[in-house]
Amino acid sequence: MILIREDFLHYLWKYKYFANNKLQTSSKLALQIINVGKHNLNSGPDFFNANIKIDNQFWAGNIEIHIKSSDWYRHQHEDDENYDNVILHVVWIDDVEVYNQNNDLIPTLELNKIVSKNQICQYQSLFSKKIKWINCENQFSNVDQFTLDNWLEVLYFERLERKSRVIKKILKKTSNDWEAVLFKLLAKNFGLKVNGESFLNMANSIDFKIVRKEQANLMQLESIFFGQAGFLNDNVENAYHNQLQQEYKYLQKKYKLESLNNGQFQFFRLRPINFPTIRLAQLAKLYVSRNQLFSKILEAERLEDFYQLFSIKISGFWQDHYSFTSPSLKRSKNLTKSFIDLLIINTIIPLKFVYYKQLGKLDEDSILKMIKQIRPEKNSIINKFKSLNTENSKTLISVKNAFESQSFLQLKNNYCNPQRCLECAVGNVLLKG
Repeated sequence: MILIREDFLHYLWKYKYFANNKLQTSSKLALQIINVGKHNLNSGPDFFNANIKIDNQFWAGNIEIHIKSSDWYRHQHEDDENYDNVILHVVWIDDVEVYNQNNDLIPTLELNKIVSKNQICQYQSLFSKKIKWINCENQFSNVDQFTLDNWLEVLYFERLERKSRVIKKILKKTSNDWEAVLFKLLAKNFGLKVNGESFLNMANSIDFKIVRKEQANLMQLESIFFGQAGFLNDNVENAYHNQLQQEYKYLQKKYKLESLNNGQFQFFRLRPINFPTIRLAQLAKLYVSRNQLFSKILEAERLEDFYQLFSIKISGFWQDHYSFTSPSLKRSKNLTKSFIDLLIINTIIPLKFVYYKQLGKLDEDSILKMIKQIRPEKNSIINKFKSLNTENSKTLISVKNAFESQSFLQLKNNYCNPQRCLECAVGNVLLKG
């Protein structure tokens, strides 16, 4: 047997998942719930502006919920004026009478006697203490396809909203310069997961006005990127490196730049194509090749438009090197479609989402159409969700595109891991039984 959590009682009250006919307070007075009120996720009573009827008397006010009625005193609500307008105390166990500051008895509804055994069993099954990857891993496939599809769409746009908050902060810092925001976001994503923050630090160390001024010259832009990243701090027996170093010394003095420590960039366990040196060279070539990149991104509508937009050829030195000291066989080292897909997923779509939402011109259908054209990411979380399929599954977890993979990542990280099952559409269906 596991302990009942207070958020479960919130869930029961919010959706009235209990025997709702012939309700009585603990004092045996007839109770009718007209409106459960608005769920309050901040401090104060748990539900605001509820409407109930007790013994033919209508009441409007707030609802407070506890595991035990004695928790009212444990939390010292009797001395808090914020709780003076509580019209009903909803508890799992009524172990003591509760009075407000005016010494008036607060009516109490005890839930444990009016919630079905099946509901409690489902709850206990979901929140059992057995070690699980997710709470509902043995029941997930019992959820119908319609519920899952609708929930995935909610999750995807919830994920976009979360990314929007980061974009808005950068937008504010850049005085609403969308091109500068794009540069910072692209830099972070060129660094991928391993070097993303280091790339962002590099981008933040450069006023985008400098990039605008110097992007007509590849040597100068490369020298700024590599110099700011700290890759030109050491002397290397290499003519190309020496040329970049000399160029950077001039530009550093001109723009009063302060370089980072290249020790923050990781090479270990990365495929050579993902070395930070290669990704920096690609980023520099992109900005030399594409003026007004943000405007061009807004104009692009088809997936092929983006593949064409990001189709750039890396500079000569890097075609046969992976670092300043590591020669390689000659390769073009262009941006691959799979890498561009990541840029679309993590940078372009979130940025367009924020931009058009601020203009009041957001078209959610066009966003869904684009993300559903992109292949799904491959990682352990997606593979684990797919493994939850059974022979008797009501729904098939196939993860066919990036829309579904992004949604499942949102589900795992923001609902399953923090055990927010009561706020999850899947958890709600399973709790209903």
